Amino acid sequence: MRRRKFIALLGGAVASSLSANAQQSVTPLIGFLSSRSARDSVKVVAAFAKGLGEVGFTEGKNLSIEYRFADGALDRLPEMAAELVKRPIAALVAVGGSNSAMAAKRASSTIPIVFVIGGDPVRLGLAASLSRPAGNATGMTIISADLAPKRLGLLRELVPNAAALAALTNPNTPEGRGQSADMLTAALALGLKLRLLEASDERGIEAAFAALTQDKPDALLVGSDPIFDVHRDKLVALVAAAAIPAIYQFRDFAAAGGLMSYDPDIVDAHRQIGIYVGKILKGALPADLPVQQPTKFQLILNLRTAKTLGLTVSPTLLARADEVIE
Repeated sequence: MRRRKFIALLGGAVASSLSANAQQSVTPLIGFLSSRSARDSVKVVAAFAKGLGEVGFTEGKNLSIEYRFADGALDRLPEMAAELVKRPIAALVAVGGSNSAMAAKRASSTIPIVFVIGGDPVRLGLAASLSRPAGNATGMTIISADLAPKRLGLLRELVPNAAALAALTNPNTPEGRGQSADMLTAALALGLKLRLLEASDERGIEAAFAALTQDKPDALLVGSDPIFDVHRDKLVALVAAAAIPAIYQFRDFAAAGGLMSYDPDIVDAHRQIGIYVGKILKGALPADLPVQQPTKFQLILNLRTAKTLGLTVSPTLLARADEVIE
């Protein structure tokens, strides 16, 4: 009896262990690829987790995530993407600009890819159309790169006497190259002189500001680019030291002391792709999930910085602001 009881108990333990191992083996693994740094991605990663939670997935409970951050080094993205697709991932998240998404797309034509980019996914070859992506990639375009003319107009409104402006872009990203042309066209329409400065890393940013001290512009437009997010605090400090009115892409710049920002809600965009990943894990196909676009844009004004620069913000512009930092 004792022997039979022992065998029964042993069999039960083995069955329980096999069941646990089987459950563990089917826990989906997600790859998360970003051109930005982990330090400046805390809010968006939390928003991504929130979106996953809304459709029933929690990291460490019924989901695992492998993170890769390029820290602004775009040339690292292809290797990181290739590394992730070698893992048994159920989906690959690619954020921080088009370079991440294109690296993911080149790494796999079958693994579902969910992206957040600032450009046009159709023009970049990531989707056949916004409504029907058709391939293995979908996500959200925050069209941040296309907002350069709008930001230029807002900057001119805040600094109405500005005649000579400068713009900082990254020539190594599709968004950066497109912005340069858009900015020049918008400046010409407003009768403004625009000087283009380029930077693709921290040294390039320092060199650009060294050049600005030689020929100080009336105002500065900082383009939309993940390299500028990675070096946000340094950028804001350099602009402050140069005492130049500037507009940036995301709220975090204004919160860090920048004069103003105009952007779609990047945090909510990451929540939305978290929902998309959850839907894919439940069986949805990327080809059937439309590429989303933002419906709300936010203007943030930092009155403390405006006062430091000796600028008077008009009541009209104040009324249009979604948030005023005092």
